[in-house]
Amino acid sequence: MPTTRRIVSFLPSATEMVCALGMSDQLVGITHECDYPPEIRGKPVVVRNVLPIERMSQSEIDLAVTQRLRDGLSLYRVDERLLEELAPDLILTQNLCQVCAPSGNEVSQLLKSLPKRPELLWLTPKSLGQIEDNIRDLGQATGRSKEAEELIASGHTRLGKVAALAHGLSYRPRVFCMEWLDPVYCSGHWLPEMVELAGGVDALGRKGTDSVRIPWKDVLEWAPEVLVITPCGVYLDKVLEQAPQLFSYPGWNDLPAVRHNRVYAVDANAYFARPGPRVVDGTELLAHLIHPELFPWKGSPQAFQRVEPPN
Repeated sequence: MPTTRRIVSFLPSATEMVCALGMSDQLVGITHECDYPPEIRGKPVVVRNVLPIERMSQSEIDLAVTQRLRDGLSLYRVDERLLEELAPDLILTQNLCQVCAPSGNEVSQLLKSLPKRPELLWLTPKSLGQIEDNIRDLGQATGRSKEAEELIASGHTRLGKVAALAHGLSYRPRVFCMEWLDPVYCSGHWLPEMVELAGGVDALGRKGTDSVRIPWKDVLEWAPEVLVITPCGVYLDKVLEQAPQLFSYPGWNDLPAVRHNRVYAVDANAYFARPGPRVVDGTELLAHLIHPELFPWKGSPQAFQRVEPPN
């Protein structure tokens, strides 16, 4: 296996993995959503959104995405000419979510048009353990197995510290991670596992499977004591713009999390939505939000902000 390869990433999480393994110089193409770490800025963009989601509300995005998927249309546009010019040896992609990146059938069709067929590495995790497996697979595909194992071990150590402290807790608050605001979605895949490690309980989350729409009455019945607004693919500033619509939801002011001022907007892209190395930071952030007296937050001050009730 060659140690130097021309890599194109169809996933922001894969881009972060490549850089965490010390291969940013081998990354020749990325998506328009790839924004971390800073050294990838300016690299050729191979994949872009079809929808102008930057100018759309959450309900408009949900309707448009649902309609395109129902019509069998893609949410992404791949620059095939640029991809051919970049001549990658390895493409990193996924088949987990049609909303997150070009999916399996699209990628398979795309490769038929390339004169040089690259290797594909499918990154389709549904749990923290499978995210680690993806890092390991990437390390094996690029001759960076040692670096991959070191990255995995470092994350294990940090998660273990969180879990050990949380294990001794006599009380675990009811938590709700809201993965979309309008309509309301519960969390899925690795996020409920992160809540559990961080010392909370999210009975509405779907560990290891898809996030789904849920009735607002389910949230009222669960009565979360900590509510974390973590809409998939949304940055903190945009979450803060969208959060006030929640104030008009029936029974909002009766939620324990609202009464005790424990509603938080977070940078979902950085810490929760992307199945890459930063889910470790996300777990530490959740631990701080759920048990601030036990877990200090040493990361970015831009990671979260309390959502204050209207005056």
